[in-house]
Amino acid sequence: MKANVEAPPTAPAAPRRRRWRMLAGLLVVAVLLLVAGRLAWSWMDPFRESTVDRSQPVLLQSIHDLSRFEAATGNFQVIVDLEKDADFLPDAIKGTRTLFVGAGGVDAYVDFSRLGKDALTVSPDRTQVTVRLPRAQLEKPNLDNGRSYVYTQERGLFDRVSDFLSSSPGNQQELYVLAEKKIAEAALASDLRNRADQNTKMMLNGMLTGLGFDKVTVKFADEP
Repeated sequence: MKANVEAPPTAPAAPRRRRWRMLAGLLVVAVLLLVAGRLAWSWMDPFRESTVDRSQPVLLQSIHDLSRFEAATGNFQVIVDLEKDADFLPDAIKGTRTLFVGAGGVDAYVDFSRLGKDALTVSPDRTQVTVRLPRAQLEKPNLDNGRSYVYTQERGLFDRVSDFLSSSPGNQQELYVLAEKKIAEAALASDLRNRADQNTKMMLNGMLTGLGFDKVTVKFADEP
């Protein structure tokens, strides 16, 4: 008589599929929770900054007709060493020293609006012309913000606290004003105006020769 041999029991397929579905569902939930958490943190981040430009439209205040020739430009750079000390306190307590690099340009121009009635003299045969001009002048220095910066600054304890509590710490207006003044003085002492005078002479000589004059003489008001 043969004994009946039963096959070992096997796990039903349906419970296995349910476990995989459960694991997949938990994984999806975990991913959604992670994404939601990151979004919530980015929304609630106390250090998050946003920029809003509320500038008003540009207002055109006036238009001026230019009647001058920009004849030359000088580029200058100056290192401003500004130190402020207290009379009876050491520098570590009260005092500042700032090294500021100021860079900018100065334009030299000849103002044609200042020409007198006798500024232009033409010979009877119209082959020669004499022009009398005013000397070149210098514009106000134009400091380049992109190339001007504080190189180093030392401050005493009181100054650090004052800057911390101030609504405009590290105000650099005084440094810019001082740099502009020094550049203006350097431009005045340079050869910039003389170069502008010579460039103006060359420009008028070429223009009037092109108009048919055989001889062009350009003089300045202070020349005989």
